[in-house]
Amino acid sequence: MVSVKRRMLWIGSAAFPLENLTRVEATKLKPQRGATFLSFLKWLALAVVVYVVVNASSGGDARIGENGNPVFVVFLIGLLIYFGKEILAPAKPILAVETAGGSLAAVTLPNVEELRAIAGQIVHAINNPEAEFTAYVQELNNYNGPVFNQNGGTNTGIKL
Repeated sequence: MVSVKRRMLWIGSAAFPLENLTRVEATKLKPQRGATFLSFLKWLALAVVVYVVVNASSGGDARIGENGNPVFVVFLIGLLIYFGKEILAPAKPILAVETAGGSLAAVTLPNVEELRAIAGQIVHAINNPEAEFTAYVQELNNYNGPVFNQNGGTNTGIKL
C-alpha cells in the first residue's frame, strides 16, 4: 500500500517525510541478463568440474545418460530451465521513491501507467499540503516483499 497522510509518504510500513523526497519515478526495471548469463556459465563450469572429479575418482567410468547416473543430466536441465526463465523475463514496472538521505523504496504494479498516476499523486501531495491518498500496489517479487529499502547502496531491509 502507498499512501500520503499528514505530509508523510507511507510505503508499506516505511514512512518518508514528503519534503525529503528527491525522486519519484515510474519506470521499467530491466532484468540483468548479462549477470544472469555469467551466473549460468559459473554453475555450468561447476557442474563440469564436479563431473571431472567424479569421473577421475571412478577410474574414468562415470557415465551420463541412459546407463549412467542421470543426476548430471537432471542438474543441467534444471540449470537451463532456471536461467532460461531468468534471461527471458520481461521488464518489470516499478515505482521508485528516493530520499535526500539516499534511501530507496520500490513497489510494482502490472501496468506502468498506474504507477505513473501514483507518482503524479505523490508529486501533487508534495506541492499541496492538504492532499492525501491511498493506492494499493503489489509486491516487488525480486526482493520477496512489497517494499525494498535501500540506503546509500546498502540494503536496509524488506518491509512487509
